[in-house]
Amino acid sequence: MTQQNKKPIAFFDSGVGGLTVYAKVKKLLPKENCIYFGDTKHMPYGEKTESQLIDYADRIFKFFEGENAKAVVMACNTTSAITYEKLKDKYNFRIYPIIQTVSARIAKLENLKRICIIATPATINSHAYSKEISKYNENIEVYEIPAPNWVKIVEEHRINHIESIAEVKNILEQAQKHNPDKIVLGCTHYPYLMNILKRFEAEEKFIDPSVYFAENIKQDLQNNGLLNDSFEYEKFYVSSNPENFKTASELFYKLKKLPELKNV
Repeated sequence: MTQQNKKPIAFFDSGVGGLTVYAKVKKLLPKENCIYFGDTKHMPYGEKTESQLIDYADRIFKFFEGENAKAVVMACNTTSAITYEKLKDKYNFRIYPIIQTVSARIAKLENLKRICIIATPATINSHAYSKEISKYNENIEVYEIPAPNWVKIVEEHRINHIESIAEVKNILEQAQKHNPDKIVLGCTHYPYLMNILKRFEAEEKFIDPSVYFAENIKQDLQNNGLLNDSFEYEKFYVSSNPENFKTASELFYKLKKLPELKNV
């Protein structure tokens, strides 16, 4: 086991959403050292400009570089859509972007003719999912629907509010008009809303990309001889509101203590 293997895997998102990916990776790779950064100061990313998103991601990458990360998981659909191509060659660590990684798996699903992507406005406007899926299967019809308020519903703990349920139902009904075979939850925050979503649509209709994503990360690290065999630590950082982050995280990953404030 080399020092390279012991280096951490770093994850980032605009808030708690990336913990849906983090939890699945930790389940598959419990011996890995990990760092998570939630950029809560700039949440939600889905409303930011391309230049803002590139600046945020670049700063976070520099922070991870200083932490000697062996790999960085872009556990955020918006940054994968907007910033990956701009930053992928600037750093020496391995970079895993969620959209580009999982689209190949989605495109190869059997009997898939129509698919609907529900995501942030920035991800939808980039058409990243439709572009990536078409690389592997041009015959799939892809419909893209923005859900501008879903991230805030999760981050602000409003999941069970009547207004939130109505908001989720409204967006889902827009997707259902296309009669899709599958609906992709194209933001890592959205699986937090599954208890609402499955009231109005069968749970098996939804695709949580983090499942495919975690499997791919494990396989790639394994193929490149980068797996660790002795867990030492996991660290959580946020750019603001650590108490809010810890509370919002409870559905997917229970933090043992408040995350550390870090201005990157």
